[in-house]
Amino acid sequence: MINRLIWLETDNTYPYRNLAMEEYMTAHVPDGTCILFLWQNRHTVVIGKNQNCWKECRVNFLEEEGGYLVRRLSGGGAVFHDLGNLNFTFIVRKPDYDVDRQLQVILEAVRMLGIQAEKTGRNDITVEGRKFSGNAFYQSGDCCYHHGTLLLHADKDNMSRYLNVPREKLASKGVSSVKSRVANLDEFCPGLTVDRMKAALVEAFSQVYGQRAGKMEEKELPEEAIGPLTEKFESWQWKYGRKIPFEHEMEHRYAWGGIQIQFHVDEGRIKDVNVFSDAMDQELIGNLAEKLRDCPYEENAMCAAVEKVGTKESMRQDILSLIKESM
Repeated sequence: MINRLIWLETDNTYPYRNLAMEEYMTAHVPDGTCILFLWQNRHTVVIGKNQNCWKECRVNFLEEEGGYLVRRLSGGGAVFHDLGNLNFTFIVRKPDYDVDRQLQVILEAVRMLGIQAEKTGRNDITVEGRKFSGNAFYQSGDCCYHHGTLLLHADKDNMSRYLNVPREKLASKGVSSVKSRVANLDEFCPGLTVDRMKAALVEAFSQVYGQRAGKMEEKELPEEAIGPLTEKFESWQWKYGRKIPFEHEMEHRYAWGGIQIQFHVDEGRIKDVNVFSDAMDQELIGNLAEKLRDCPYEENAMCAAVEKVGTKESMRQDILSLIKESM
């Protein structure tokens, strides 16, 4: 039985630290306590634990524009976060974990703003049939969290620029996202701010659970624990190195001939390469495959490998362009 409500908001917008704080609180939430964590990420694509990041997101494009790719602990699909989006996490022990009650907090909060919303499907909240909140779930032992997004005035153009870009013949064993029609809440409540949304959530949290929530300060979390968890979420191995095998094929025809490159990728590295071409330069085929094999599946690393291929400069530049356009 829940006998204590706590809420915590953070001004931090660095996504890896936010996920670190979320994980720490989940692992250490006391019995009988429910924590509401309110947080924002700047310029971030967050993917589910078992997703193929390259299928879900234009990873290199995102990072070139100063964005962050983040892999979370929970399952579900890819989402775009910016400062027009507010994230929430309910953190609680399994005996008190109640998704319907937790979702009621969200529904009640937006009702306070004059918006009539409803839960649809397994993990979406909509208004007039348009999604403004997607939810995902995590459990480790008897420690659980339920988190989600609230689109207030998010940049939907950036959302479509980074997410779910069609890829050339990429077949993955990972989980894929499904596109859905989304809405910002300020379309239904003009002038809605993040602070106003936070206040409504805290008030609804207290009302739904029938007791007043106390505020927790971020400085109460131990930095000696948050730092290493942040480093974990930042790491190449966590973001890209998961064992999600997939195949990617890219091809194009140039003045010197056609080329088709097939990659088998596992744990973020190119395990095998097939190169097919009708080019007159026969050495190109073997050299290209040799240089790319065991290379990280990442644009800069792949381009560096191609730079070492012994072939005509014009052909090499075409292959570099093919990789850049396909990644």
